Amino acid sequence: MAIASVNPATGGIIEEFTALTPQEIDAKLALADEEYQRFRKSSFQERSAKMHAASEVLLKRKEELARLITEEMGKPIQASVAEVEKSAWGCRFYADKAEEFLADEMVETEASKSLIRYQPIGPVLAVMPWNYPFWQVFRFAAPALMAGNTGLLKHASNVPKCALAIEEIFREAGFAPGSFQTLLISASQVAAVVEDPRVKAATLTGSEPAGMSLGSTSGKALKKTVLELGGSDPFVVLPSADMEKTLETAVNARMLNNGQSCIAAKRFILHKSIADQFLDGMRERFNALSVGDPFDSSVKIGPLINRQALEEVEDQVARWKQAGGEIVCGGDRSELDLQGGEELQQGFFYPPTILAGLSPETPIAREEFFAPVALVFRADDAEEALRLANDTDFGLGASAWTEDEAEKEYFAQGLEAGCVFINSMVKSDPRIPFGGIKRSGYGRELGRDGIREFVNIKTVWIA
Repeated sequence: MAIASVNPATGGIIEEFTALTPQEIDAKLALADEEYQRFRKSSFQERSAKMHAASEVLLKRKEELARLITEEMGKPIQASVAEVEKSAWGCRFYADKAEEFLADEMVETEASKSLIRYQPIGPVLAVMPWNYPFWQVFRFAAPALMAGNTGLLKHASNVPKCALAIEEIFREAGFAPGSFQTLLISASQVAAVVEDPRVKAATLTGSEPAGMSLGSTSGKALKKTVLELGGSDPFVVLPSADMEKTLETAVNARMLNNGQSCIAAKRFILHKSIADQFLDGMRERFNALSVGDPFDSSVKIGPLINRQALEEVEDQVARWKQAGGEIVCGGDRSELDLQGGEELQQGFFYPPTILAGLSPETPIAREEFFAPVALVFRADDAEEALRLANDTDFGLGASAWTEDEAEKEYFAQGLEAGCVFINSMVKSDPRIPFGGIKRSGYGRELGRDGIREFVNIKTVWIA
């Protein structure tokens, strides 16, 4: 795939880039390794000051950076501003907490002194996706750099301008050139970077095939990886739930990033006693969502990332219908009333859509829908709702909505996912670990656990 910035709202090319040559890549890896030898010896105070400065740069430039995000990947402009602000929060959090999280831990043994020490390991490669082009990177970079590692970013090939802007932010904050570098390379060039002995570990957020490829290459090179892959998160609604609050959150949870989020609610599992009422409320709210120019502050849904994504969801909805499923609303691009100029007619827009009426065992019902499409299922009771929620190959996030205290604990304990939220939308938060199980990946980002993924957990025993 070419490295090109394409506006998904219009389909027009913004700018194209040439991939780095092997010689240019080698020079960047040498710089990362050289800077690591110095940076690993820096104090937490020095790193913290620079990371706080990075947060300030993000906030100072947030309007400009938000416009860049929206232009390259189509997120509504208010969401882009919020993403930049969240990235700044992540920087501040680790600037303040890294020293505490990585402090020596004393352990009582028969030795005169024994402890656990956390030390950096070297340059770490991050292969990052387009859907949260700033937050995904900063939630890796802030802990990695605060731990004393250096960072190498292979960003998605359709957000190169975001990738270059992030490197520029770290430079502006005072980090040395080798501390964090963007590698404008194609997917076919990633394996050689992973295999290079100067690169000590890798992390990837993306598709299952991409994760398997990186994991395989890293495994052969005996290198640590963290993988955050796909999701088909259940959103379980029980009779005691606050209907208005749950409906409002259901729409927001499904429409995150124009429906293109791994932790978006995708499978809505409704108790039979409230299913019709809830589905009517969903339909009404989905139909009211404005679709169009993501720079228009009144627009709620922007375009999908590219034509391939658009064609994929059209095929999925067609197969759903062919299997006997119901299209409750949406599902037809010809009926879209786009809010914006004539140039949007070439954009990759898809209407908010609700699908119902199929068994969860139907093959199409088990796929991840990466678009503003909700799948609705019915359950006879809480036990069946839990079984349906867990009946998936994915295990990233899950949420359940109930005011019954016993049901809250039942779903908190029973839902099979890395992140379980009761009466709240699934989200990532710098203060708590984030990651999945099953085919949604392994390892954790964020929180105390996230910063400890790419360190040497060293045992020190002094007799």
